[in-house]
Amino acid sequence: MTSYGDVIGGPGGPGGGVGVAQQDRIAARIRRGEAPDEGRVEAVATTGAVHLGSEGARAAHDALAAEVLGLGPLEELVRDEAVTDVLVNGDGSVWADRGAGLERSGLDLPDQAAARRLAVRLAGLAGRRLDESQPWVDGLLPGGLRLHAILPPLVDGGAHVSLRAARARADGLASLALTGMFTPEVEGVLRAVVGRRLSYVVTGGTGCGKTTLLAAMLAEVPPGERLVVVEDVRELCIAHPHVVRLQGRGANVEGHGAVGLVDLVRQALRMRPDRLVVGEVRGPEVREMLAALNTGHEGGCGTLHANSPADVPSRFDALGALAGLPREAVQRQLASALQVGVHVERGPTGRRVSSVSVLRWTGSEVVSEQALDAVTGARGPGWPLLERLTEGSGR
Repeated sequence: MTSYGDVIGGPGGPGGGVGVAQQDRIAARIRRGEAPDEGRVEAVATTGAVHLGSEGARAAHDALAAEVLGLGPLEELVRDEAVTDVLVNGDGSVWADRGAGLERSGLDLPDQAAARRLAVRLAGLAGRRLDESQPWVDGLLPGGLRLHAILPPLVDGGAHVSLRAARARADGLASLALTGMFTPEVEGVLRAVVGRRLSYVVTGGTGCGKTTLLAAMLAEVPPGERLVVVEDVRELCIAHPHVVRLQGRGANVEGHGAVGLVDLVRQALRMRPDRLVVGEVRGPEVREMLAALNTGHEGGCGTLHANSPADVPSRFDALGALAGLPREAVQRQLASALQVGVHVERGPTGRRVSSVSVLRWTGSEVVSEQALDAVTGARGPGWPLLERLTEGSGR
């Protein structure tokens, strides 16, 4: 098992790594609200030039820059295009997900103190504060990595860090088809959903590929259309020439200044979107989203946590309740707001689309009817409606 000290290299600490004193100086700057940058790294590294000499100071600078401005020992893992998630537990163990579930990475941090230093430093790189007064952070790291970190005593042991890498799909659905995420028939259906400007939601559990599939479908949107994307923390990586991104903001240490998705969806509607995209529908912003999709904003989409396609209407009921909407109001808006659901799951062979469903109004409520079993190819009761919705798409 590789240790944190083994990875770092260069003068100044155990195993030749960046010294604890240098790390402490960086941490002190972060606590004062100073995000690390090249100039500050140079200032810290050159404080030892008298003792180290010019070559030693340069080596210290290079090691410190890699440790402070990069991801340190996690850099190699994140550079692996197959890795979507990197998790650091409080005991220093590091786990990675390459599509088949979490596995030990072969890299360990030496102790809880190292895990905490890493968490605080990454929060600084994201321009956020992480300490006892603000013991958790959601942020975006340079390069588009999504960061979540949380400190004890809110979590057992040491600091826990979660990194998620958004992987761009330059050729949209075609690249996902090569991974076996869906069959050619399903690919045709997904292209038709986008081409006919149907409103849809990608559903599934945590880490099953919802965001990856949504980004690939959005890459198929004609280049002349304007996508306005609303996210709590930026995660969608979309290969499209006209994307406008709105991102939420947490409260400051005094508890002020928070900007949530409800406000951002309202702002997005004033920005002339051809397609409104809510990265993850998970709260009262569902009210604004449903209202928008009922007022001519075709092709709107997002992701939703749901255990099965049949759970989608009830999930919207629950989210609508958070916004103070009665079930009847949610159901009636949902009936004309969303048309298609694409469910994804993670199986033994990796992430895959498991079904495509249609949302249908029965006269009293919305139901989700399976149109296509994406694994077996079997048609379900919703297939005739899906065919009518996508006809003329060239599928």
